[in-house]
Amino acid sequence: MPDAKIAPNLPQWMLDHIQRYLSSGGTDGHMYKVTPPGYAEMVVPALLLTTTGRKSGERFIFPLFYGKVGDGYVIVASKGGAPDHPGWYKNLVANPDAEVQVGTEHRRVRARTVSGEERARLWKQALEFWPPYADYEKKTDREIPVVMLDPVS
Repeated sequence: MPDAKIAPNLPQWMLDHIQRYLSSGGTDGHMYKVTPPGYAEMVVPALLLTTTGRKSGERFIFPLFYGKVGDGYVIVASKGGAPDHPGWYKNLVANPDAEVQVGTEHRRVRARTVSGEERARLWKQALEFWPPYADYEKKTDREIPVVMLDPVS
């Protein structure tokens, strides 16, 4: 991901996390220790998603918590329950071809927003790796998108 930039306007904790992840080559930062408000400390798997900006055409890196599904990954476009979808999700809708770094491994992926029974099943899995998604869901009127990142050969 050498030509990718860190996404603009990220909070400091995300910037610090990306820097730790990138500077270690993925040996530090993949398993992220955090204590969300109202929860006990937890360790959550994190990946780095690189999307293509829908307006700029530039490549941007975002840190996201994820779950493993077969050879792919499930991510959630929660934006902490904000009323609008996160920029990375809008980028994936415009161009679903992306890259991920999971630990030390880099892969090309294609994103797809899931629906119906698949969404229900993957939402339940997402609540297992990041329980605060349930709180975010209560804060917003939008249906929070659940996204599968399927590997591309």
